[in-house]
Amino acid sequence: MTAKTRLRLLLCIPAIALIFVFMVLPITNMVEMSFRTPGTTDPFGDDYTLMHYTRILGDGYYWSVLARSLLTAALVTVLCLCVSFPIAWHLSRARGLKAVLLYAAIVSPLMTGVLVRNFGWMIVTALNGPLNETLMALGIIERPLRLLFTQGLVVLALVHVFVPFMVLPINNALRNIPESLGEASASMGASRMQVFRDVILPLSFPGIQPGMILVYVLAVAAYVTPALLGGQMVSVMPTLIIGELTGTFQWPFGSALAITLSISTVIVVVTFTMLTWKLMERAKA
Repeated sequence: MTAKTRLRLLLCIPAIALIFVFMVLPITNMVEMSFRTPGTTDPFGDDYTLMHYTRILGDGYYWSVLARSLLTAALVTVLCLCVSFPIAWHLSRARGLKAVLLYAAIVSPLMTGVLVRNFGWMIVTALNGPLNETLMALGIIERPLRLLFTQGLVVLALVHVFVPFMVLPINNALRNIPESLGEASASMGASRMQVFRDVILPLSFPGIQPGMILVYVLAVAAYVTPALLGGQMVSVMPTLIIGELTGTFQWPFGSALAITLSISTVIVVVTFTMLTWKLMERAKA
């Protein structure tokens, strides 16, 4: 083994140790906990069982909550893509002070805590909040709308939180597309829509794919926003899991719910990745 190889292995040790301590060990412990029997005086017993997974698979309620969580994350991802692509396009074409200001406007929300933003949504959408009062003053509605503790508000707030995570990778991909490609296509008679469909969109897939995966994973695991803005009216898997772990102290069942959500998310992400790879291969061909 050469000195260069030994140096590379030595430099890998901190990263491997970090992944092992903060990722491999917690996941292994959670998997092992999901097979534990319920405890009487402790959060878990000494024996092992499949009863928690049997309970999840045999109860339609947990299936419906899981489906709602996955579909909500998918909707948030699609809406983030629709909002982020135009922003990323203008950002990729901006130069100088305009680019700096756009970057600041996109990144600045990340400097505000999620709790603060959610409390802001709670104030704005309350029955006597400024949104309802403005709509009533304009004569658009006759009585206040119940916006708080609804699925729609949860989706809107999650889009607000995760748009920057979609804009930045798409912007990076769009910046790598030479402007001359669009100009050459237009000079050959292609319309703006054709240029976007046949040139810009396929070449932006390397940014769209990681952006959508990142937003989807973050949205499906979001807890604070659904808990505050959805309350008891909007049940998703993260709030259900936290309720089992901290509310009833059913650690084995809560771990089984977490493993079920993780496996479902991995299946969706792998399927999406394979499909987008095929689309990118077709675009290259």
